[in-house]
Amino acid sequence: MPLFEIETPSHIVITWAETAEKAKETLYENYPSEEAVRVTKRPRDVWVISKAVLGITGRIEKSELARECLSRASGDKLHAIRLYMQQTGSDLETARKTIESNIVYGW
Repeated sequence: MPLFEIETPSHIVITWAETAEKAKETLYENYPSEEAVRVTKRPRDVWVISKAVLGITGRIEKSELARECLSRASGDKLHAIRLYMQQTGSDLETARKTIESNIVYGW
């Protein structure tokens, strides 16, 4: 099954779907308030996110709290960072790295 990249004003969503239209349906089922700006069929069936590009070095620790913050923020990274800072007392940089590194685990 092809892998699609769906860009919205706020997110980049990656999903497997039979067609671009089915990929959009998946987006709207999970994020009804998002608008698909661009839908691209990926040339390969894998998606890679470089930790170095995100400024993350070392081993990523999965954080249930970070995933909960992402869920409560409906995937809005900035809101999730604020929630994480409130919950843990972390500084901005630590909260950003934790939230960004846990985005790859989904929410």
